[in-house]
Amino acid sequence: MQQSKDKLEELANRPVGRLLWEYSLPAVVGMLVMALYNVVDRVFIGQWVGPDAIAGLAITFPLMNLATAVGVLIGVGSSARVSIELGAGRLGRAEKILGNALLLTFINGAIYISLFVVYLDPLLRLFGASEATAPYAREYMLVLMPGCLLTNLTYGFNNLMRASGYPKRAMMTMLIGAVVNVGLDPLFIYVFDWGIAGAALATDIAMAVGTAFVMAHFMRRDVTLRFRRGIYGMEWKIIAGIISIGAAPALVNAASCVVNAIANNALGGYGTDRDIGAVGIMVTYTSLLVTIVLGMCQGMQPIIGYNFGAGKLHRLRRTYFLAVAAASVLTCSGALIGLVWPSDIARVFTTDPELIAATDTALSLCLLAFPVVGFQIISTTFFQSIGNAAESIAVGMLRQIVFIIPLLIFLPRELGITGVWLSFPISDAAATVVTAALIVWQFRKLRAMTSGTLSATCR
Repeated sequence: MQQSKDKLEELANRPVGRLLWEYSLPAVVGMLVMALYNVVDRVFIGQWVGPDAIAGLAITFPLMNLATAVGVLIGVGSSARVSIELGAGRLGRAEKILGNALLLTFINGAIYISLFVVYLDPLLRLFGASEATAPYAREYMLVLMPGCLLTNLTYGFNNLMRASGYPKRAMMTMLIGAVVNVGLDPLFIYVFDWGIAGAALATDIAMAVGTAFVMAHFMRRDVTLRFRRGIYGMEWKIIAGIISIGAAPALVNAASCVVNAIANNALGGYGTDRDIGAVGIMVTYTSLLVTIVLGMCQGMQPIIGYNFGAGKLHRLRRTYFLAVAAASVLTCSGALIGLVWPSDIARVFTTDPELIAATDTALSLCLLAFPVVGFQIISTTFFQSIGNAAESIAVGMLRQIVFIIPLLIFLPRELGITGVWLSFPISDAAATVVTAALIVWQFRKLRAMTSGTLSATCR
């Protein structure tokens, strides 16, 4: 038990820069490895199954985002609440959040998987599937759906593991699943010739292994939070607290489904299936970069949440600005690489000349404002970490709903397929302006508070 107390005390007392590094590095490594095995999936699919298959995979992104949204809703919401409760010294309350998060994950997973099974074909058509790409998308999703619940459990409780003081163990969760997936991908796709279904099955098995590892952690007696009797009774106040904080990133993921559907249909109307494949490659590349920023967010969240609960505003502020600086360096570098070598990135995924040319155009235009994306993501997580649900939702939805959907509807009418690509950087730039204003307002508000007021706000 002394070990768990030491884990919490370091969140309040260790130098912020070192603490952010020690919490973020394992999260970044774990998330990066997870992202890399998704990239490996797409490389194998694009190189050995074909360009129609990678376009079909792009059609499934909205459905996978919907499944992810459920996991994010519970995982991010519960981990932020746990950090605040631990910072305020309420361990019993934190464990009840753990129990409620477990039940919510199973209930929500059962609901959305059932709906996917019943409405899969209409959903794929809605998201832009053509006669050539629909069979690949359907085959992939039918095999992947059982693994969606395992993904929610792995990611959600990995966040809780980190929030309760175990960043290196959380990294191991990601590494174990990634190694399994990368090992099975070539075996299932190439050796056994199972195609796109093999990629989905490899992901299912990897998530099962990750789930077993993360659940075993919460059964140990020497950890800060663990499964025990009496924590599983559903409490509406706890559920509301989880949902209010998790709503912002969940809505962002859900909104991205709408964005993908509109973008895919616009690309289908003004372009070809190769353009849909190009957006799949573009999303894969940018997701790899965004995943690293999300790893930084996962390292930042327990530090900010705990110190907010403990009333230590100076540590909260320093953590945020260090995270913004690191994320901005990354997104600037990623944008530069994508703008200078777009064709080389495309060739990693395909040898098809038309798909390479379409990806070249997509990356060259979509990445123009990507340097500011790191600031947006860190700011969204900052609002989540201090329990400000409304601001978190506002920042998270600016790009996904307020700006990009109208742009995707109206710009292609004037500019054709170029309008689809330009919608992304324009929405990024506009959302950044509003986000910056909200951050300035929030820090002025926090400066006006006393430490006692901060602690009282958490209760």
